[in-house]
Amino acid sequence: MKILSVNVGLPREVTWQGKLVTTGIFKEPVQRRVMMRRLNLDGDQQADLTVHGGVNKAVYLYPSEHYSYWRSELPGMDLPWGMFGENFTTEGLLENAVHIGDRFRIGETEVMVTEPRMPCYKLGIKFGRADIIKRFLASRRTGFYVAVMREGMVGAGDAVELVGHEQQDISVADITRLYAFDKDDVKSLGQATQIKALPESWKGYFRHQLEKQTEQ
Repeated sequence: MKILSVNVGLPREVTWQGKLVTTGIFKEPVQRRVMMRRLNLDGDQQADLTVHGGVNKAVYLYPSEHYSYWRSELPGMDLPWGMFGENFTTEGLLENAVHIGDRFRIGETEVMVTEPRMPCYKLGIKFGRADIIKRFLASRRTGFYVAVMREGMVGAGDAVELVGHEQQDISVADITRLYAFDKDDVKSLGQATQIKALPESWKGYFRHQLEKQTEQ
């Protein structure tokens, strides 16, 4: 498991559907090592902090393995590393094998997996097509966010080493599945609400889904 590319970018203004929008989704690979701090990487910022960034979504990882799928889905489109707005393009870290609460050492740092990425309209801006939002979620190729537990320098080529595992075996893919596809899986919904590392907004949503199941 390793980092193939470190991608950063500052918010910029773009016109989308006739409106001026500020977005931080445009990321470019950097060749140097970068300081990873509690809220983001040096040289990187999120634009709308109400839905992006923060402690639980400090850094976004996206598997390089998904790029071949998207190249077949979107023929002729240029898809460089960082195209999905990810900070780290990774190798060997797929959503069905990475669990919420897993802790990884990367370079000098340590991170903890918190949640999958749910697409918003800004992904449509990046791709120049609104349908990418539904297609992204339907593909279940979401990537995931991490919280930074220990700050330090990181760079392309750094190994990613698993150093801790959450008790509940709920993967990143499971969270996406429970959110969008299997909303009646009572057992897994209950497990998800017990994961310490999962943000409260997700647990609240899953508790609501459980209540709806018991009312039926």
